[in-house]
Amino acid sequence: MKTLYAIRHAKSSWDEPGLSDLDRPLNSRGLRDAPFMAKLLYGKDIQIDRIISSPAKRALETAEFFAKQWKIPVSQIAIERSIYEASSSRILEIARSLSNDWETVLFFGHNPTFTAFINMFSKEYLANLPTCGIARIEVNTADWSGMSEKNTSLAELYYPKQYFP
Repeated sequence: MKTLYAIRHAKSSWDEPGLSDLDRPLNSRGLRDAPFMAKLLYGKDIQIDRIISSPAKRALETAEFFAKQWKIPVSQIAIERSIYEASSSRILEIARSLSNDWETVLFFGHNPTFTAFINMFSKEYLANLPTCGIARIEVNTADWSGMSEKNTSLAELYYPKQYFP
């Protein structure tokens, strides 16, 4: 079995209107939520084989908190440029192309794509993956290329407002 965590970037700042969308950093809430959620996931005693992120600053900053929690060098975060403006089907293509040596992979990206991707495998409709939300997706196959709606399901969903109402 394979496990994919689809993690939406933490809350980002809109305070600098001159910044490009790619360059928007996390805001104070994002800087609170990202390390908290990283610690929460770390407490579930999982081993991460690969971290893959959108090139957007807010996604990379979120991924860095998770990498640091596992003591994975930030330099080992793989940047997948197509995640930034990908469709849910493109995210599925990326997942299907993962190395079979990897059992557990973290993807860091954006809405509405991640919500649509999660809904491909969820029995219940998810209206919105909140910022810094984590979706654990179980893939019941030994080969990532075989990932499909038939053998893949949303197993758990965590997000900051469950802990910071």
